Amino acid sequence: MSYIPYSRQEIVEADIAAVTEVLSSDFLTQGPTIPRFEREIAALHGAAHGTAVSSATAALHISCIALGVGEGDVVWTSPISFVASANCALYCGASVDFVDIDPATRNMSITALERKLQAARRHGRLPKVVIPVDFSGLPCDLAEIKALADAYGFAIIEDASHAVGATYHGNPVGSGLADITVLSFHPVKIITTGEGGVCLTNNAELADRLARLRTHGITRDARQMEGEPDGAWYYEQIELGFNYRMTDIQAALGSSQLTRLAERHARRDALARRYDQKLAGLPLKLPVRLDDRQSSHHLYVVEIDEMHSKTGRREAFDALRAAGIGINVHYIPIHLQPFYRHLGFGQGDFPASEAYYSRAISLPLFPAMNHEQQDHVIAVIERSLA
Repeated sequence: MSYIPYSRQEIVEADIAAVTEVLSSDFLTQGPTIPRFEREIAALHGAAHGTAVSSATAALHISCIALGVGEGDVVWTSPISFVASANCALYCGASVDFVDIDPATRNMSITALERKLQAARRHGRLPKVVIPVDFSGLPCDLAEIKALADAYGFAIIEDASHAVGATYHGNPVGSGLADITVLSFHPVKIITTGEGGVCLTNNAELADRLARLRTHGITRDARQMEGEPDGAWYYEQIELGFNYRMTDIQAALGSSQLTRLAERHARRDALARRYDQKLAGLPLKLPVRLDDRQSSHHLYVVEIDEMHSKTGRREAFDALRAAGIGINVHYIPIHLQPFYRHLGFGQGDFPASEAYYSRAISLPLFPAMNHEQQDHVIAVIERSLA
């Protein structure tokens, strides 16, 4: 059997036609396709405003700036995420700390968050922003986090990079509990724009600032200017921003991909349920399913139960790779990266995250995956754990 990746983008003729149409138009960068995509992605997630940018990392960065993160501030996030969830605060001159995960959901633990907030209040070191992560596409406990935000005075940036189209309490992620919700359109995500991201918010002032920050801090809105416009060409830079813009080419691909989102979710869910069924008898901890939320199933992560298996994570990983299966591990805890160790973090700081990492493997899951491929993955896992 040919190589099976852990994930793969899916590009169809309609996507190619949409991109070709833009390539034949008058606009390649800042044309009409970007605002159309922003409206579509915002409407899908029940948000009033969407600001499309060049990557989810850029989205996290300008979200921190828009919420006033700067020197002397503290931002908290989950150790089990890609490093961008933490790096974005450092870009602003703030410091970073982490909140350990819930072993069942692999998302930020509410118990650990509340305990850490109580200690931080006593020491006068409460966070300016908390960035919970919807790991693998399963929405985090947003209602509880919002209640704590109201009680302790921090803002919320929901890192929903894995969770395009996921739902929580019957509503789409991004529909209001977080101040800003960030989505990712990297090729391995639910939909892709090549590279890209978006900031979703219901706050018009935040949306205006996010739009400025992605374009060098420049405005053409006379109401925001310090001087009188010299003419229709006039613009002003009113703060320091960045070139974090998405292109019309990328937005066209994203709009086309959105038309198949429901179909992709259904396929991912069906494959995940099939894994649930066929792996149930093995010494593995499978992803949790919760009645009050629907995962987008960006990842299907299992943990090897080493108490009941003679095979460790490394042996299972090597066996699967040797069989042509491109499994991966998501993620090495951020606080154990050398850069963060140099900031003072170390082994033992976040035990649940470290225990999860020692056992975790991400199995292949993508809409184009067929049952023959999935059965091959399952058979190799069974052999490796036997």
